[in-house]
Amino acid sequence: MNEIDRRLDSQEFQSPVITFSGVTKVYGEGQAAMEALRGIDFNIEEGEFLAVMGPSGSGKSTCMNILGCLDTPTAGSYRFKGVEVGNLSRRQRALLRRHYLGFVFQGYNLLNRTSAIENVELALVYRGASARIRRAQAARAIERVGLKGWESHTPGELSGGQQQRVAIARAIVTEPTVLLADEPTGNLDRSKGREIMDLLVSLNRNQGITVVMVTHDADMAAYARRVIHFVDGLVASDRKNGGLA
Repeated sequence: MNEIDRRLDSQEFQSPVITFSGVTKVYGEGQAAMEALRGIDFNIEEGEFLAVMGPSGSGKSTCMNILGCLDTPTAGSYRFKGVEVGNLSRRQRALLRRHYLGFVFQGYNLLNRTSAIENVELALVYRGASARIRRAQAARAIERVGLKGWESHTPGELSGGQQQRVAIARAIVTEPTVLLADEPTGNLDRSKGREIMDLLVSLNRNQGITVVMVTHDADMAAYARRVIHFVDGLVASDRKNGGLA
């Protein structure tokens, strides 16, 4: 058990898995200061499927960076499973990302000359897992996203939808508590986009993974059970959604 596991396990954790309280983020200083988030409050319960929407510059990407421990608030509180993330060291935040969070990006971020299974294995390298364990877990993750038989193919031999499935396999191979998806269908046509959304719904419903997804696309947001809209660094609305998850 690593130090962040001990820290999280020592908490008397109930839901929510994520709590933002008065989170503010300011970039720059003086007259050049820009307030990207202006006091954000929300909870995310374990097992939710949440879509985050808003126009460019609304603060949703800044919010996702903070959720993913890629950035820290200027003020306010971000708690993950009861632990105040702002009190963690840089190393502890890296461990939180590595062991509890999975990331899916619009651009896939795969290594072009590396096979699908090797791309998925990379997420386990930083955990120090043996080659045998990495290969077995990566194979299971690839099967979970419906790509069994495609393990040896490089990204250039895969369609956009298949590449995104590899990226999702890489994100879930570590068995994360929360999957953060940033415009996961942005580079796909409507048909392939719906396939990826069906996969995310399945992971949420059947595997219990909490999904937080940024999207500009109302049709994709319709899959979520809850939608938060950001406007000018504030939560303009937070509503339940029929969703397909």
